[in-house]
Amino acid sequence: MALRDQRLDRWLWFARVAKTRSLAGRLIGAGKVRVNRVRVTKPSRSVRIGDVITATIHGRVRVLRIEAGGSRRGPAEEARRLYTDLTPPAPPAKIPVLDRQPGKRLAGSGRPTKRERRQIEKLMRRR
Repeated sequence: MALRDQRLDRWLWFARVAKTRSLAGRLIGAGKVRVNRVRVTKPSRSVRIGDVITATIHGRVRVLRIEAGGSRRGPAEEARRLYTDLTPPAPPAKIPVLDRQPGKRLAGSGRPTKRERRQIEKLMRRR
């Protein structure tokens, strides 16, 4: 289907960016959606093929370029054909570097070892 103009809230719903059309309208009304870098506050805003949509949903930013218009809310595979995802990849998670050997725990962390338990019992008997 050739897209001439389509309401933004309908397109977000067809593309499965929002779970319901009313939720799409609320996202737009809250100012969490931009079309071609311009903040949109009306769900009735028209979009066309080639428009770039930037949406912040659940603390995650998604950048989508419209490739086709939707005619129905179909399966996810069909919805993915409506856009090209331009979202930059997330930065790699920082893995903490531990200065210890595998299988050994940091001193003072977790439950006492058998040796430490015996030392604690010995100390308690002295008192």
